[in-house]
Amino acid sequence: MASTSDRVRQATAGECRAARRVSVDRSGPVMVEGPVEIVLDDGTIARSDRFMVAVCTCRRSRTYPWCDTSHRPRERATPSPEDRNER
Repeated sequence: MASTSDRVRQATAGECRAARRVSVDRSGPVMVEGPVEIVLDDGTIARSDRFMVAVCTCRRSRTYPWCDTSHRPRERATPSPEDRNER
């Protein structure tokens, strides 16, 4: 079986493409100008035709390889003392 880098090279061999802009945020996903094709570890290809794509880097996303903001810390809403007294 060909490695991921071999599959990417084969997919782009002989094609001349415009450069894609990629933005990296340490606390979030990698933002890539679309359309985008991502070759996954098992060789399948995930494709998005959107103009901007958020690619998950933390692997917490339920929609991996696309980011669903699962990397964000979750804060529980705690009722204020006034809200607790009204009940």
